[in-house]
Amino acid sequence: MYELLLYFWPMVNPFDDNYFMKKALQEAELAFEKDEVPIGAVIVIDNRIIARAHNLTETLNDVTAHAEMQAITAAANFIGGKYLKNCTLYVTIEPCQMCAGALYWSQISKIVFGARDEERGCLNLKTKLHPKTTIQGGIMEDEAAELIKRFFIQKRNLN
Repeated sequence: MYELLLYFWPMVNPFDDNYFMKKALQEAELAFEKDEVPIGAVIVIDNRIIARAHNLTETLNDVTAHAEMQAITAAANFIGGKYLKNCTLYVTIEPCQMCAGALYWSQISKIVFGARDEERGCLNLKTKLHPKTTIQGGIMEDEAAELIKRFFIQKRNLN
């Protein structure tokens, strides 16, 4: 009877949006440890992470070294092409206009972000995404927002 019950037990997919956002938050923590603005990103295809990245603007002395840009490059290298069709980007904070533009050109299928960036985010600035790209926000929003707040509080206290 026990084997029959297990057979009909509903299959649960552990690889949901929260799972992958936790991985992006781990990347954001790495950025925090490097004194970078703590934003992390992962790109996923078929429940498999193909790129992990975090902000490196201070480390590389490069204003374009955002987590999303680093992840796009790594994913394109993994795939062997510039288009990220059937891929999902998980990023802790809503992409900025620059990153949204790069995501447009990559033709990524889906963007999932944690917390909104009311001032510089692509939704507030009405930045166009590729017509086939869907975007969803609010996944682990509190955790993502708390990390950013903690970083900037620490920065203010050091100055």
